[in-house]
Amino acid sequence: MKDRPPLLRLHLALGLLSIAVIAFQLVLMQILSITQWHHFAYMVISTALLGFGASGTMIALTREWLLERLDALLPLLLFGSAASMAAVVSAGQTVFGGFDSYLLFFEPGQIWRLLLANFLFAVPFFLSALVIGLIFVRHVERIGTLYFANLLGSGLGGIVGVALLGLIFPRRLPAVIALFTLAAGLLILPRRDNRLIAAASAAALVIAIFLILPAPLVLSQYKDLRGALNLPEARIVAERPSPYGLVQAVSAPALRFAPGLSLSYADKIPQRDALFNNGNGFGAVPVWPPGPSASPLDYTTSALPYALAEPDSVLVLHAGTGSKAAQGLARGAARVTVVEPHRAALELLRNTYPRSAALLLEHPAVTVSALEPRTFLAADPGLYELIELPTIGVFGGAAGLFALQEQHTLTIEGIRAMWDHLSTGGILCVSSWLDYPPRNPLRLAATLVEALRAEGIDDPSRHMVAVRSWGTVTFCVKRSPVTPADAEKVRAFCRQLQFDPLLLPDLKPGERERYHRLQDPAFFADLDLILSPTREELYDDYPFRLRPATDDRPFFSQFLRWKSLPHLAGLFGERTVPFLEMGYLIVVLTFFQMAAAAFVLILLPLLRLGWRDGGRLRTFLYFGGLGTGFMLVEINLIHRFVLYLGHPVYAASVVICAVLVFSGAGSCASSRLDAGEAAPHRAAGIVALLLLVYALILPPLIDLTIALPLSWKVLLTLLLLAPPSFAMGFPFPLGLQSLSRRREADVPWAWGINGCLSVLSTALATIIAVEAGFTVVFLVAAAAYAGAALSGVRRR
Repeated sequence: MKDRPPLLRLHLALGLLSIAVIAFQLVLMQILSITQWHHFAYMVISTALLGFGASGTMIALTREWLLERLDALLPLLLFGSAASMAAVVSAGQTVFGGFDSYLLFFEPGQIWRLLLANFLFAVPFFLSALVIGLIFVRHVERIGTLYFANLLGSGLGGIVGVALLGLIFPRRLPAVIALFTLAAGLLILPRRDNRLIAAASAAALVIAIFLILPAPLVLSQYKDLRGALNLPEARIVAERPSPYGLVQAVSAPALRFAPGLSLSYADKIPQRDALFNNGNGFGAVPVWPPGPSASPLDYTTSALPYALAEPDSVLVLHAGTGSKAAQGLARGAARVTVVEPHRAALELLRNTYPRSAALLLEHPAVTVSALEPRTFLAADPGLYELIELPTIGVFGGAAGLFALQEQHTLTIEGIRAMWDHLSTGGILCVSSWLDYPPRNPLRLAATLVEALRAEGIDDPSRHMVAVRSWGTVTFCVKRSPVTPADAEKVRAFCRQLQFDPLLLPDLKPGERERYHRLQDPAFFADLDLILSPTREELYDDYPFRLRPATDDRPFFSQFLRWKSLPHLAGLFGERTVPFLEMGYLIVVLTFFQMAAAAFVLILLPLLRLGWRDGGRLRTFLYFGGLGTGFMLVEINLIHRFVLYLGHPVYAASVVICAVLVFSGAGSCASSRLDAGEAAPHRAAGIVALLLLVYALILPPLIDLTIALPLSWKVLLTLLLLAPPSFAMGFPFPLGLQSLSRRREADVPWAWGINGCLSVLSTALATIIAVEAGFTVVFLVAAAAYAGAALSGVRRR
C-alpha cells in the first residue's frame, strides 16, 4: 500500500490519459475518413463512449475485486491501452481491408465486419475508461478535482490532436498518441514491480514497432484515390498532412480532366496531375500559362457565364486547385479572387508545381484567401461581376456518401450572401452533375429560387438561365433581369457546343432535347414546378428531399425521406435504395447497432443489480439525463461552429476544448459545495435554463461576429461557451458525491448508465439535426437536463 501513487501524480496521469483519449478519437476520425468516408466519424465517437459505458458496467459488477488490486491494475491497464492504441488501426485494417461501405447493404457479412471493427476500436477506450472509472470510484471524495483533471486533459486533447494532424502523417499518429498513455502509466508505476516493468517494456516495444513501421492505410476500392492509383504508372508525387485532411498529388499518363465535356470538342485532352483530400478528388492541377490548344473547360456547361458576359472581376469559392481561376484569367478577367480554406493543398500546389499552379496562384491579378467562403463573404466588402461555385455531386452519383457534410455555401443564407456581392450586372454560376433519380439539380434550382424570393424577387425565372449537356447542368443567376439579348447568347452557346437550353424566359417547345435526350423527361416538369407558385406541393410529394437547406439544417446532399422508402423500394428494388442514399442510412444503422451493443454490454449486465433497491430508477433518470444532455450539447455545438470556425476539425477541437475545460473548472468548483440531496438536481435545472437561453441567442451572435479573424473567433467561442460549460461541470460530480453518501456501491452503476446514454446521444444528435435542425437539438438537450433535475422530485 505504501507504493500507492501520490494524488498529484494520479491527477497528472489522469490528465495525460484524457489528452490521449480525445486526440486518439480525432485521429481515428481522420483515418476512417481516408480509408472509408467521413460519416464514420460519428461511429468513432459512439465507439469511444461505448467503451466508457462498458467499463462502468464492469466496475459495477466486479467492484470489490478490482479495487483490491487497484494499485497494480491501474498501470497495467494504461500499458494495455497504450499498446492497443498503437496497434488497433493495423488490426482494424484486416476488417476494413475487406469491408466497404458500398457493400454494407448488399452483403450481410459486411454488417458483422463493421460490428467487429467497432469492438476493435473500442478496446483502447474501454481500457482507458476502466482507469478513469476506477480512480473516480476509489477517490470519490475528491471527484471534483479528479473530474477537473479528466476534463482539462480532454480539452487539451482536442488541441493536441489538431496540432498533430498538421505535423505527422495519419498512419503514424496512433503510435505517437499512445506515448501519452504510456507516460501516464509510468507516472503511477509502483517501484520494484518487475511484472509491471515488463508490461511497460512490452507496451513500449509495440509502440516503437508501429511508430517506425506503420501499417499502410487500406482505402476503400471505391475511393477516388484508389481508382487513380489503379491507372498504369500512377504514383503519388507529393503528400502533406493537415487538420483539413491528408492531401496527396497523383501523376499518371492516363489522368485527364474534362468534366461534362462537349461532344464537339475535337482537340486532345491534356494529361493533368490530380490532388486528392482524404482519398476524395480535390481537383486537377491547373495549366498555367495556358497552352495553344483550347481549354477543355471552355467546352463545358460551366463556361456559360463567359458566353453571357466578359467579367472583369471573378470570385471563385471553394476554388480547389484553381482550375476555374485559370479559366477566368484566360478569358480576360483583370481581378480573380481565389477562396480555398485548405491551406495545405495550396502549399502543396505551390511547392510541387512551381511552373504551373504556383505561377497561377502568384499571378499579380490573383488574390488567394485561405478562408471558409462564408467567412470571406461576411468580411469582404467587394462586388464581383462573376461568382463561381464548385460543381455539385460526382459523375455517376455519390450514393449519398456526402449526405451529412455541412455545405454552408449551398444554403439559402449562403446564396443570399453571394447575391449581396454581385455587381449590378453580376452573375452567380453553379453547376451540378445530373443524377438519376434527379436530386442535386432540382434541389439546387429550389435553393436558388427560394434565395431570390427571400431577396424580394417575385419571379425568379426572370433572373435565371440554365443549360445542360449529357452529364451536367449549369445555372446562372443574374443580378439584373435576363434580356432577349442574353437569351440569344445562351442559344448561340448551345448551338456551338451542342448543349441544350434548360431555363430561358422565352424557352420554346423542343429546345430542351435537341442534342441530348433524358431517360425520364419528368425532370423538366419538376424543374418548371420549382419555378412556379405551386412548388410547395413538389417539396411535399417528391420522393426525395428537395426543400432547400438552411444554416440550421445545412445538409444539402441529404435527400432521403423515410416515408418514401417503400415507394422507392417498389420502384427500384429493395437492394437498390441504399445505393441512392447510403450515407444517412449508415448513421442510422450505427445508431441502432450501438443501441444494441449498449444494451448487451451495459444495460443487460446492470439489470442484475436490480432497480428498486436504493432508488435506482431515479439514479437512472438523473445520470441518463446528464449523459444524454451533455453529448447532445457537445455534438450540436460542434455542428453549429463548423460554419463559424470554417472546418469540422477546427470546430471539434475548439468546442471540445471549451466545453471540457470549462466543465472541468465547474467540476473543480463543485468540490467546495455541499453535495446535499437537492444540490445536484438544482445544478441540472440551472443548466437546462442556460441551454434554453443559448438556443435563442447563439445563432444571432454567430451571424454578427462571423467576419472576425479566426483568432478572435476562437477567443469569442471560448468566451461564449464558458458559462454553459462551467454550469455543466456541476451536476455529474455533485450527483456522484450525493450518491456515494447514500449508496456507494451504485457509483459505478451510475457511471455505466451515463456512458450508455452518451453512446446513443452521439448519433441521435446528428439524426435530430438532420430531421429538425440544430436549434431543436439544443431544446432536446435542455429537456434532458430538465428531466435530470425533475428526477429528484419525490411523490408525496
